[in-house]
Amino acid sequence: MCPRRQGVDMNDVQDATTRYLMYGVLPGWFVPGLADWVMHRRTRIEDTSGTKESAIHSLMMAEVGVPIVLTLLCEVNPLLMTVQLGATAAHEATALWDVRTAVRSDREVKPVEQHIHSFLETLPFAALASLMCLHPGQVRSLLRGGRGDAKAWRLVPRRDPLPRSYLAGIGLGVAACVALPYAEEFVRCVRGARGRRKARKRSGRSTDEQFTERKS
Repeated sequence: MCPRRQGVDMNDVQDATTRYLMYGVLPGWFVPGLADWVMHRRTRIEDTSGTKESAIHSLMMAEVGVPIVLTLLCEVNPLLMTVQLGATAAHEATALWDVRTAVRSDREVKPVEQHIHSFLETLPFAALASLMCLHPGQVRSLLRGGRGDAKAWRLVPRRDPLPRSYLAGIGLGVAACVALPYAEEFVRCVRGARGRRKARKRSGRSTDEQFTERKS
């Protein structure tokens, strides 16, 4: 049993924090993620920053997705926390690259989209901070370099796996709100780039034909 502190059962606190992560933070990510896709579509990303920015979005999803999958399936230990910290830092740097790419391409990043980005950037920190509060022993182990823990630097499957129904629900949410919309965005950008290349070729042939006619 966890000790009581100032009349608060620490088991209740841990349970509430776990539920906050499982049913608040993680599903809550889907809303700004989908809203961001809507903003890209409204500002016609396929005609401005195109495949480069869309590929950056895919990279950011991988930076968030990999540690989430590992956390859902594995025990929290120094290795997993290192992955989470590294991915969070990489995601923040990539987010800056993303906005810079959009602005330099003349795609309008509206105030609403910037506000959406603020949610997408802070949620990883909120999730990581909550997870560290749930596992203070593993934080201390990480600060010690994992000394004395034979499993500190291994991926260890969860002793108490999460319910399959929960994992299936998260998987469906990821597919519907993240994977499919952003795959559609990337395909749209690729098609837009191909269309512009074909238009340039047609324009080039037309110019050559006009030049030939003038010579004759």
